[in-house]
Amino acid sequence: MGDFTSRKHYYPYASPYDPCPPITVKTYVTAPNLYLTYQPPNLPQFSPREALYAGTVWKYFYDPYYGPCELRKENTT
Repeated sequence: MGDFTSRKHYYPYASPYDPCPPITVKTYVTAPNLYLTYQPPNLPQFSPREALYAGTVWKYFYDPYYGPCELRKENTT
């Protein structure tokens, strides 16, 4: 079930006439529900207290947002 990456990237066109330095790679985040066609039975669930904190009952749909800088910090430590 967890065989996806929620952070995608693409390479936009950089014009040679653009006066600003180009951003060579842009990233965006997709929601986990895009990768699950139907809700299978017996998905693991959070406890009621954890579900209120996470914003969802099912652990599969929990998707905290981490900015690109936060990801770099995680990868370097």
